[in-house]
Amino acid sequence: MDLFKFAHGQSFPPGTLYLVPTPIGNLADITIRALHILNQVDGIACEDKRHSAMLLNAYGISKPLYALHEHNEISASAYLLEKLRNGERWAYISDAGTPGISDPGAILCEEIKKGGYQVCPLPGPSAITAAVSGAGDFLKHGNGGFQFLGFLPAKANQRDELLKVAATSNISSFFYEAPHRIESTLKSICAQLGGERKVLIAKELSKIFEEIKVIAVRDLADWMKTVDSWQGEYVLGIEGSARSDSPTTFDEQTLQWISAINGRIGHKELSEIISQITGISKKDAYRELIEKKEI
Repeated sequence: MDLFKFAHGQSFPPGTLYLVPTPIGNLADITIRALHILNQVDGIACEDKRHSAMLLNAYGISKPLYALHEHNEISASAYLLEKLRNGERWAYISDAGTPGISDPGAILCEEIKKGGYQVCPLPGPSAITAAVSGAGDFLKHGNGGFQFLGFLPAKANQRDELLKVAATSNISSFFYEAPHRIESTLKSICAQLGGERKVLIAKELSKIFEEIKVIAVRDLADWMKTVDSWQGEYVLGIEGSARSDSPTTFDEQTLQWISAINGRIGHKELSEIISQITGISKKDAYRELIEKKEI
């Protein structure tokens, strides 16, 4: 069977940059289309040439490599832009996962577009999507939505401020965290969140020691005592707060006149009035009227 027959049908215009996701642990997770593109392009820009060479060698791909990382992304983007002007096709790969998702690639993408050339992103491996898909009913708040807030800051005070955002959010929040900070971060979560809220801890996704743990905050401290090693790459998730536990969208004055109007008009009409006066969306106003049962 020709595994590349479908990839051959894709458009492959010159002067295009291809953003190619690479495995986050298991080499088998690379897509057929990713291999096809990497075999066809004129060159491959990568976050670390030594790291990327191991992946490319595993699949028998030999292409010119050019280093593009967070410290040289602007100047390296200019180099690739010139290559595209000459009609070449280039790919960009980060060390693992999808370029631009808490990895270099976003600036490169912007510079190439500003230069008038096409950027073609390929779907593929990403730690955040793997973690979210294995989260079960973790996303039950906020109509199944979630927010990804990238790597948590290294400084504890900045990290705690971001955790406060997650603690008050009605949708689930996800982060990346480094192994040498994960224990401290989980202790901060224990201190900030109520006991019923759930936390997701995903470790070494797609690797041999992969583990996805969903645990209530009240049980988190005891579970941490059972952990032998904190080594590995982590995705953390904090369950969205129940609507009744969240601060009201309505200020005190709004609540007073809502109470005065009580029963005289329906929720739909009242939500439209609230939206006009306060700037709150009609959808949010209606939902809060129903869930808070203010009238």
